[in-house]
Amino acid sequence: MKRLSVNEAIDLIENAPLHELGKMALARKKELHPEGITTFIVDRNINYTNVCWVDCKFCAFYRHAKEEDAYVLSFEEIGKKIEELIAIGGTQILFQGGVHPKLKIEWYEELVAYISKHYPSITIHGFSAVEIDYIARVSKISTKEVLRRLNEKGLYSMPGAGAEILSDRVRDIIAPKKCDTADWLRIHKEAHELGMKTTATMMFGTVESTREIVEHWEHIRNLQDETAGFRAFILWSFQGLNTKLMQEFPEIKKQSSNVYLRLLAVSRLFLDNFKNIQSSWVTQGSYVGQLALLFGANDLG
Repeated sequence: MKRLSVNEAIDLIENAPLHELGKMALARKKELHPEGITTFIVDRNINYTNVCWVDCKFCAFYRHAKEEDAYVLSFEEIGKKIEELIAIGGTQILFQGGVHPKLKIEWYEELVAYISKHYPSITIHGFSAVEIDYIARVSKISTKEVLRRLNEKGLYSMPGAGAEILSDRVRDIIAPKKCDTADWLRIHKEAHELGMKTTATMMFGTVESTREIVEHWEHIRNLQDETAGFRAFILWSFQGLNTKLMQEFPEIKKQSSNVYLRLLAVSRLFLDNFKNIQSSWVTQGSYVGQLALLFGANDLG
């Protein structure tokens, strides 16, 4: 299969009929997954804190430390949530939080060790590159050292959150305090070098161009060529309710299912070194989430 160029991918996104994109993406999916099995994991999203100083304009979740509904979960509260997951047959936690200004590496080490000791059947898919970046800063150690120490305590898998759009122009608008494109990629590379698997993600539908979408894919495709450390790619549309970004840019429109399926299909074609493309049914709804399986996705998440 000839590798798509950036310009070819842009042309497909902007001009190809949706049904033709679906046919091409489904054919490529079947090449990679001839068994015809759709995979999924029974997991739970646990946000250990909503305290965050990064103030991303697209986020309605974060709180500052002195706000009334700010929280940091205790280890026991986290354990109770994990026990509820195990009771229904769950095997993994998606474990993330705000970028807390006071939590240092020792707290995270104790937390990962606690979960690994008390719930050995649970995979911790935890801590975004943005969290790792700030843990390193507040602890005055390198990001590689943060990853190494957490890996030793039982962290073997890292989510791709915080990627948003890997364009510094876009990031400077929607999340100016977040680590830049180069740092996000570097931290994932460091995780891969330690033997950890990670995922790559994208949030589209804010202020990015089509070219910036495809250049995001090019960044992660190039890193995957180098490390083969990404387990899957997941994209979802910006959810604008109660966000500062919508107040600042009221002209931003809610992205249609057509756009989501179009981008999903072309990502399957462009990311030729990613075996798994995940359908984000949580953000797109169960119907579109299922339909995505005909547009290149092989995993539900």
